[in-house]
Formats: sequence, C-alpha cells, structure tokens
Amino acid sequence: MFTLIFVYLCLLCCNLHAETECFSKTSEFKMKGDYLLGGLFGVHHVSATLHQNIPEAIICSSQEFSLSSYRRFQMMRFSIEEINNSTSLLPNVTLGYEIFDHCSDTKNFPGIFSLMSVDGSVQPWKESVNFSKVIAVVGTGTSTATMTVAPLFMMDLIPMITYGASSSVFFRKQNFPSFLRTVHPNKDVIEIILRFLEKFKWTWVAFLYSDGDYGRDGLDLFVKKIKDTEICLAFSHGLKEDTDYPKLIKQMEQHRINVIIVFTTEWTAERLIMAAIQQNVTNKVWIAADAWSLHKKLPKRPGIRNIGTVLGIAEPKITIPGFDDFINSFKAQNQCENPEQDPFCNQRCNCSSVSAEDIITADPSFNFPVYSAVYAVAHALHAVLQCGAGSCNKSIKLYPHMVLEELRKSKFTLLNQTIQFDDNGDPKFGPYAIVFWNESGDAEEIGSYTFHPKHNFDINNYWFILWFYVLQPESFCSKECPDGFMKKQEGVHKCCFSCTICPKGTYLNTTDPYNCMKCKDTEWSAEGSKACKPRQLEYVQFSDPAAICIMTGTVILLAFIVAISVLFALNYNTPVVRSAGGPMCFLILGCLSLCSISVFFCFGKPTIVFCILRYTPFFLFGSVCLACLAVHSFKIICIFKIFAKLPILQRYWRKYHRSWLIISIVFFIQAAQLISGTILSPPEPYPDTFWYSDKYILRCYFFKNHKASLSSCVFLFILWLITLFFSYTGRNLPKNYNEVRAITFCMLQQILIWIFFATGYTIHHGKYLQIFSALAMLLSLYSYLFNYFISKCNIIIFKPEQNTQQYFQDLILDYSMQSSQLVAHHFYSCL
Repeated sequence: MFTLIFVYLCLLCCNLHAETECFSKTSEFKMKGDYLLGGLFGVHHVSATLHQNIPEAIICSSQEFSLSSYRRFQMMRFSIEEINNSTSLLPNVTLGYEIFDHCSDTKNFPGIFSLMSVDGSVQPWKESVNFSKVIAVVGTGTSTATMTVAPLFMMDLIPMITYGASSSVFFRKQNFPSFLRTVHPNKDVIEIILRFLEKFKWTWVAFLYSDGDYGRDGLDLFVKKIKDTEICLAFSHGLKEDTDYPKLIKQMEQHRINVIIVFTTEWTAERLIMAAIQQNVTNKVWIAADAWSLHKKLPKRPGIRNIGTVLGIAEPKITIPGFDDFINSFKAQNQCENPEQDPFCNQRCNCSSVSAEDIITADPSFNFPVYSAVYAVAHALHAVLQCGAGSCNKSIKLYPHMVLEELRKSKFTLLNQTIQFDDNGDPKFGPYAIVFWNESGDAEEIGSYTFHPKHNFDINNYWFILWFYVLQPESFCSKECPDGFMKKQEGVHKCCFSCTICPKGTYLNTTDPYNCMKCKDTEWSAEGSKACKPRQLEYVQFSDPAAICIMTGTVILLAFIVAISVLFALNYNTPVVRSAGGPMCFLILGCLSLCSISVFFCFGKPTIVFCILRYTPFFLFGSVCLACLAVHSFKIICIFKIFAKLPILQRYWRKYHRSWLIISIVFFIQAAQLISGTILSPPEPYPDTFWYSDKYILRCYFFKNHKASLSSCVFLFILWLITLFFSYTGRNLPKNYNEVRAITFCMLQQILIWIFFATGYTIHHGKYLQIFSALAMLLSLYSYLFNYFISKCNIIIFKPEQNTQQYFQDLILDYSMQSSQLVAHHFYSCL
C-alpha cells in the first residue's frame, strides 16, 4: 500500500512540475516505434543527501548535470537511429525508446513503473500475461541503482542490459535471471589492478572505494585476490559525501603509503583528487578504476601534476562512425518549440547550454557498452522476428523473454569486435586500455589487457610514464630482505617484517620467504644460502688399503680356523681336545668363521642387505660362542668343585645333555630377537651429516628398531658377564690346567677390544669409523682363537707328552691329593 501511495505522489509531483518546463517538439527522451527500448541514464546526479518531510519524487533536472552520462544518453539515441536507418538488421521495423533520467537510487521510481506498464500506471491486481511496454531495458550506469530497480524487471524476465553495473552480486542468476551487461565485472578490473601492483612491485597499498555496492564489492574482491600474494592492504576506507578528506590523507601519510587505488565513481574521485591537491599531497601513484580514468576535467586541474602519477584502467577509445555528425545535427535543431507538450516525469534535460563540442569531447567511458547493448537487442529482435531479405515477420507475438533467449545466444560483429555473452551474462569481448595522465592533461594509452581468448597484460610504452621524481616510486612497509635472509613478520601485515639470515643447513626458497627450508640429508648449505649443494658421499670401498688389510686378516683367520679344525679332528680322542670341549670345539670354530662374515660387509656402499649382514652374523654366532664358553666354564667348575660332592648332579647333567640344551636356547633367543628386529624395521643405510657440512658418511642404522636391536646387544653383554663370572670362579683350579684361565683372559681381552672401539668411535667421525668396527670384530675373533685354541694346538703339535691321560691325572693329583681319583673319574666321564 505504501508503495502505491508513493508512486501516485511521485506522478502527481512530476505532472505539476511539468507545467513550468520548456520542451522541444520532439523530446530527446521519447520516440515512437514498433518496439520500444527502455533507457535508464543518470543524466543528472544527486550530489548531496536530500532530506524530505513528505514522500515525493526527485526532479532530476534540478540536480547536478553529468556531461559524460549525457553523452551515453545520446549514444543510445544515436544507436537506435542508426539501426532504424539500416536496411539489413531490422528492415520494415522501427525501434522506439523511452529514456528516463535515473538520478537517484531510491527516489525516482515513477520512470521505472512507466516502463513496466502499458497505459502509464501500474495495476498489481490486474491479471496479465505481460504488462511491459518495452522489450528490453538499457541501463543503469551504477551497481547500486541497478540492484534497486533490477528485481522489478527480473520478475517478468525483461532483459536488462547494463552498461556500467559491474558488481559481483549479479553473478547470482537465481536472483537476476534476465540480467546481462556489456561492461566487464569488477573481478576483471581488480585482476588488472593486481597485475599493475605485481608489474611495478608495489606491495604496500591503500584501497579507497565509494561506500556503496560497487565499491564494497571491489574491496572484497581485492582482499581475496591478494590473499596469497606479497601485496598488503595497508589502509582502506569507504568514501562518502561527508568524508573528512584532510584526515583521510593524513592517515595515509602516517602509514607511509605511496600507491593509492581509487575504486570509486567519477564524482567521488573528483572530491578526493581535489582534496589531495589542496592538501599538497606529493609523489603518490593513483590507480584509477575504469569509472573515472578517462575523466576530462581532472587531468587539467591546476596542481594535478604535484600529487604524483595517475595510472588508470579504461575502455579503449573506440571511434563510433557517425556519432559526431549525429550530435552536431541534433544540437543544430531549434529547442523549446512546443511548451504545451506534457512529457512524463524526469524526461527533461534542461541542458540547452551544452554545446555539440562539449558532448563530443566528454568522457567516452562506457560509450561502446551502450552502443553494443542497443545492437545486441536489435540482433536478438532480428532473430525473434525471423528477419530475412528486406522484411521481418511483424505478425509474431513478441514477449521480452523471447528477446532474452536470443540475447543469451548473441554472436555478431560490431566495429571489429565479436559481441558475445557468457553463461553469467557477462561480455566475452572488449579489452581494457592501460592509460597514463600525461602532462597535456590527456589519458595516454600505454598498454592493454585482453581477456579473450586468454588473459594478457602488456605495457608497451612504459618509458612514456613520467614519475614525480623521475624515478618510479616505491611502496613497501619493509624493504626486501637480502638474498638468504628470511622474513620474520611483525604485526598483522605480512609486508612488515624483519630479516633473519638462514643458518647452515638451510636455504631460502623463493616460494616461501618466511621460512628457511631445511636441506636434504644428502645436501648442505652455508649460512645465508639460496639453494643447497649436494654433499660428497663417502664410505670405505673394498679397494681401500685399510679394508684390504682387514679382509686379508679375516682370510688368515679363516685359514687358522680350518687348520685348527683339521688338527682337532685328527686328535679328537686325545685329552686336550676332549678337555677343550670335544664336539663343542667344532661348534665354536664354526661360529667364529660365520662371525667373520660380518667383517666383509663393513666395506662397500651400504644397502639394506649389507646392513643386515654387517651385524646379524656377528651378534647371532657370537652369542653361541659365548654360550659354549660359559657352559664349558660352568662344567669345569662343576667337575672340580660340585660333582665330587653331588654325584647325582653329574648323572642328571649327562642324562639330559644340559650343555647343548642351554646353547640351543641361547641361539633361538638371539635369533628370535634379530629376526623380529629385521622384519619389523630393517636396518637401513642412513646419511650421517652431523660432523661434516659438505659431505656425508653412509652408515647402517642398526638400532632403528630400538627394542629389538638393543635387546640383542644387552643379551650378548649378559652372556659375556656370565662367561666371565664362571671363568673367574675357576681361577684356583690346577695351576697347569689353563682351560678356565684362558677363557677369563679371553673375556678380559674382549672388553679391552671394545673399549678401544668405543674410544675410536668417539674420537673419529669420518668414513674410517667403519674400519674401527671391522677391526674390533676381527680382533675379537682372533682373541677367541688365540686364547682358547692356539695353546692347545701347541700341546698337540709340540708337546705330545702332555696330551695323555696320565698327565691330566697328575695335574689333578697335584690339585687335591685326597679327592684326585674321584675328580679324575668325573673329569673323564663328563668330557
């Protein structure tokens, strides 16, 4: 109800006001035709906030006149006249128009309702298939104005082709199904602005925008675009009619901002630039959006050169043939011939003082979008009316939605450009020009940005730009860090940072200047590096002299083992062999030979197989050797100190073969630990990079699985302690009987050998560390061999008289005269 009252009051206001105005015989705002196009142009602009006590429509002709909008207004008239004069596009069909001066977003709706109604009034309760008298509407010129009026046309799918509304909100086709535009959306303009900043390496910028749908949309898009870039939004502000410009400029000076993006309408930009001139702002770069980059008056204002450099984004200046002649002809006609004519509200210009030259030289922005919008409707009408050779089918009942369907499929050539729309109704044509306000006060074209078939940004006349201080201004919060220094952010802006040099072993990746990246294990870098260098791989090769010596020693060890095995086999039933363990001797010798396998795999480039064989044989068969010696020591102690007192224990020991049982248990425990550790986490080669910066040593990570690997080492150490304990317990046995003493001495030598290895491991960290490991293994094996077997070989070969049963009985007799016979009996029975 309120809307209807408002409409009627608006109409009443317009009719009353019309009596005092002067109009020409043929109104600029109306022309009859077979089919009507509506037009909405902001010929006048409300420059201040209006305070009203009663609802009434604004009389636009009393507001501030916009010459650039008036030029677009005339462009629509020219386009329709040109189409009507064509014999091919719409033959025998004439286009008419009703154009309204849409000077306010909310207070001149009567013109909108007039376009939507057939008889000049809106009847919302009257059933009608279509009550619009226009087949399409061209306009409006701003996003806010379009958002206000567009829903009224959308409900009947009346095509609305805007030449200036670039807000992203119109992407929502569920809300704006019949909306199209011949101007690029804000996202394209913001993309060009971003390319500007990247081209000139400006990272610290301000974004000033008109506080409306157009400006806020531009700000939102800009913030999203710079999210993953090096550009920072240092300051943003919405410009209103009551903006305190001196305070605004002071705030930007405090932030040390040299690049200012001005995403506003032309009249808002005028206020800002004039304030900058008055505040004596210098050496700034002003990036103008397409709404005001081709402004005619501002570049010629006194003092404009002092504020810095103005770069802008604009539509290319396309010359439209015949337009100048049309304007000259139109202005030559006599005005105000019929004051009795009663035109509708806001269809008056009151601009008789404007000359043809003023119109022709006015800001040409958005003129081609108006021209192409009118032609797009004409081509769509051509398709709907099935126009052919010299005529169109005027009998077809035409509705706006039929024109809309053909508009969506538009594809025609106009002034060497292919006019076409995408799925959102946005143009797939029209490049942008990159302009610079030169010293002559003209917007000089220095580059271009094309969208189709691909995006391409090109500034080909860079040297034409005149900077305030000759050199290109810089705009940053913190100066870029030197090479090899990472940025440490300070505050909320990523552009404000301190510089920290990257330490050794790291480098600065250009893709992430805020973090020093760690080099790979096989690479190294000095302090402050931009890249890593490959480390030199080092390991002991088989051809190394030290490796050759140790492998030769291992071969000699194996030769000794073979020789001793043959000697013991030939003298198997002698007391010396039997006292040494009999068959257990061959097990020990066999385990020693298997342990020696590990020595060979200490050299060469480590692999998983090499790492497994480097330690597993030594740990497994070394455990068996220790178990044999421990059992043998225990058995000798029992013979001399226990079996004589407890004969039943001797029978039990012999009956159940406890020696072999214990050795088997030890073997299976150690084997289980080593196998499980290898399966769960195989020992892998790893690069040791701790001690050297420019090289790495490839080592075997045996303790990767700590529980399994460490338990096998602990188990081996426990066996060594048990063997040492039993052998040391038998230190007071017969003086010339050296079995246990030899084992004790062997165990003590083992600890000395591994202390030597640990010392070398601590002191040396190069590739020859593996030599220490191999040498420790080899010396350990030689210790077993020499301490336990060589003395017995000496008796067998050189002292056969000591290898008799009588000799052993004499030794025992010397040990204990009272129990010698019993001990001797037990000794021979247990061997």
